[in-house]
Amino acid sequence: MAVAELYAQYNRVWIPDPEEVWKSAEIAKDYRAGDRVLRLLLEDGMELEYPVDPGSLPPLRNPDILVGENDLTALSYLHEPAVLHNLRIRFAESKLIYTYSGIILVAMNPYKQLPIYGDAIIHAYSGQNMGDMDPHIFAVAEEAYKQMARNNRNQSIIVSGESGAGKTVSARYAMRYFATVSKSSSNAHVEDKVLASNPITEAVGNAKTTRNDNSSRFGKYTEISFDERNQIIGANMRTYLLEKSRVVFQVMSSIPSTSWWLTTICGEI
Repeated sequence: MAVAELYAQYNRVWIPDPEEVWKSAEIAKDYRAGDRVLRLLLEDGMELEYPVDPGSLPPLRNPDILVGENDLTALSYLHEPAVLHNLRIRFAESKLIYTYSGIILVAMNPYKQLPIYGDAIIHAYSGQNMGDMDPHIFAVAEEAYKQMARNNRNQSIIVSGESGAGKTVSARYAMRYFATVSKSSSNAHVEDKVLASNPITEAVGNAKTTRNDNSSRFGKYTEISFDERNQIIGANMRTYLLEKSRVVFQVMSSIPSTSWWLTTICGEI
């Protein structure tokens, strides 16, 4: 199907908006190749002649039947406005903070405690395949644990996001899941023991941001060790990628000594 055929009357598109970032509009007249404007009807009833060229047609909006999908890869059109709209509908209307994008789990920080991390929820996800139940951090943790136990291969879960996104909390819930399903003898507070080192590691290289008073300026790699019965026997935490641009040091006319430099790195403000 030619691209122009998709921009037919009554189909909907997304156009940039200074306040809402993206807003929806309905095509009022079929687009023909070579047209310089696209006639649109905004949701408030206002008509708009949107300037276009063949290389800058606005992104198409997904049908309403697909809005709210728990996997973004199920959308007909996968682009920025489609992703943002789907996440907003799930979060604002359905009160769901998790959404899949293939094997990736997208999490929205609700900035409050939710009753979706108890032992009953953990046992509900235990033994399930990823995709059988609603998206959840426990589903990701179960998939990693199952692959480790079944194939005897190391697994990694990458938790990424901006400052205050909830990375540490997500890692904590994953560790709680491992401690519970492995029936470790120390499962009561294993995640607390692992994260108890946070105050020490965050004493070096933290900063205040608009969303987080104690934002780490480095990455943390937490390694959880299991025995042959797939029970937790220990953990190790390492840091990496310290942002040297945030290191504060005194301007000196001569090259600083090694000991002074190390002291400066550890004394970052």
